Amino acid sequence: MLNLTRTWALAGMALVTLVPGTSLGADKTTILPEPQAISDHAHAWIGPYGGPDTDNQGFRMNLGYVVGDDAVAVIDSGYTPEMAHAMLEHIRTTTDKPVRYVINTNSQPHRFMGNDVFREAGADILAAPEAVERMQGNASMFAMQLENALDRPEGSTEHPEPPNVMVEDREELDLGGVTLTVRHVGSTHTHGSLIAVVEPDNVVFAGDVLYGGRLLAILPDGSMEGWLEAYERLQDEYADAKFIPGHGEPGPLSTFEHPTHDYLRALWDHMFEAADMGTDMQSAIRAFDDSPWQGLADFDDLAPRNTNIAYQEAELALF
Repeated sequence: MLNLTRTWALAGMALVTLVPGTSLGADKTTILPEPQAISDHAHAWIGPYGGPDTDNQGFRMNLGYVVGDDAVAVIDSGYTPEMAHAMLEHIRTTTDKPVRYVINTNSQPHRFMGNDVFREAGADILAAPEAVERMQGNASMFAMQLENALDRPEGSTEHPEPPNVMVEDREELDLGGVTLTVRHVGSTHTHGSLIAVVEPDNVVFAGDVLYGGRLLAILPDGSMEGWLEAYERLQDEYADAKFIPGHGEPGPLSTFEHPTHDYLRALWDHMFEAADMGTDMQSAIRAFDDSPWQGLADFDDLAPRNTNIAYQEAELALF
């Protein structure tokens, strides 16, 4: 467990107090909409669908923060330093408590590229070891993708320093009257996925373990089997909670049954059976009926890739 009794000054970390009405300089709040109050202590920015581009400035995911009597914890730091600064601007309109923690729920760039902004404000950065390995190993590729998506000059993106607190199982963060329990839930959308449970609010920041309203993205770095196991863990342990997904509107777990669990289960079972029977990839892809999910956003962009990766994962699982 994280040692929450240590003296921050001795650690050489100057906490920056977020005073309502003060400013970081240029007004960056237009990058993000106003955050929604999800519960007494939890707040979230709910992103649009689609990919990052110059119009949305990279904002197309859900981000959040939790306010206690003594401190603030941020859930994911955004796609750019500018976005992270915008988060700070919004946070200081609701609290003057210092931001002491940032939780990177996975290794996707839009979850961690704003880390250094919060680090400079005195925050510890938490992530799973597997996520940190991917963050660092793919640093150049992530920077290039960001520059291409947002039409920025080549080489203009600085990769943030790695997170300094590794979450291998769970960490309990005492924010003052509010406990934020950060849990490692295994390999899902990517390896090393974290969720953050807000107590006593019974709110769960699920990151990309849950998708709502848009088709989920299956990546070679993740695990469909692990993703299904993580979903079932949420059912077993947090069935009555309110969930904030990585993409989509907050809601009860039943909201995500169709776009997350049912899609993964149908696709995995189909591809595993096909690979086990020796059916070739293209025949297996053509035979999969994904019509129940055609109404989800981003379906046309993601469905073909998902079926391809799913077959390869199923095939590999048989060896």
